[in-house]
Amino acid sequence: METGNDGVHPLDRDAWSNHGASASSREVTARIRLRHLTCFVAVAQERTLARAAARLHLSQPAVSKTLAELEDLAGRRLVERGRAGTQLTPAGEEFLRYAVDVAQALESAAAVLTGAAVPIAPTLRVGALPTVAGGLLAEALARLRERRPHAGVSVRIGDNPELLAWLKSGEIEVAVGRMAEPAMMQGVSFELHYAESLAVVTRPQHPLAVAGDKVIRPRALLDYPLVVPGAGTAPRHEVEGFFAAHGVALPPGRTETQSSAVARALTLISDAVWITPQRPVQLDLDRRWLRRLNVPVPGSAEPVGILSRSGVPASELATQLIDALREIS
Repeated sequence: METGNDGVHPLDRDAWSNHGASASSREVTARIRLRHLTCFVAVAQERTLARAAARLHLSQPAVSKTLAELEDLAGRRLVERGRAGTQLTPAGEEFLRYAVDVAQALESAAAVLTGAAVPIAPTLRVGALPTVAGGLLAEALARLRERRPHAGVSVRIGDNPELLAWLKSGEIEVAVGRMAEPAMMQGVSFELHYAESLAVVTRPQHPLAVAGDKVIRPRALLDYPLVVPGAGTAPRHEVEGFFAAHGVALPPGRTETQSSAVARALTLISDAVWITPQRPVQLDLDRRWLRRLNVPVPGSAEPVGILSRSGVPASELATQLIDALREIS
């Protein structure tokens, strides 16, 4: 799409007041088509035009044209296109809340019309941060299994921006994640459950662990290989702040990972020192498979809680999972 003489995209130049206001809601309803909604939802979920086109069995120019038609109807830009993929504008985020519901309702209606088999056992689609998947979420899923033994569960693991994107696009129903900046929380509700505290853990036979409850200085940790959260994550910021407060920089030979499974394995089979939010290792600590060192660390990190779509009633399964999470927390 071309820009005007002033270099500003036509849809960004007071478009809503000038262009969009001339079209009433009734006129937009009459002109909008199902292909506009399915195309928009696919782009929001796939986050690139190429993947959306492949999913819809269309060419990329066809997807781009359909988006342009929808934006012309709206009188404003809904999707920002870039080399790294697509990103919804605030207007796109708001529109997605309703477009997802329409697309899902259509799929259900089509299944009824075509006589497609409806699963006897429902499936819950849930997302979680790597740091809570093996601890808090696993405990909640175990309780859900006791109450609904025949229900299916699909779990997706991702960082917080991914969880928010999956929620908004309807790919998951509920997530266990963190509070984000207000701009990222549009259309998403957050219920606080706890503030994660950091823990420094090793295998029980580690040289630092055999010292018992003796206070260990942060500098002493540098004598061993460190395992820390991945760069850019909230736990990583806490770890960096912890060392900086003691005038120590993270050593270059560290292992960075978002995988609790990788970090746990390294800690169990070597003299690695794992610095992590406590929840992922609580089960190991309770069963004495890992040992928490007496290291003075910050009392809490970023708040963790339940993420869900605002204004969208939770399904029966999602409600039961949320109840289980509340009981555990």
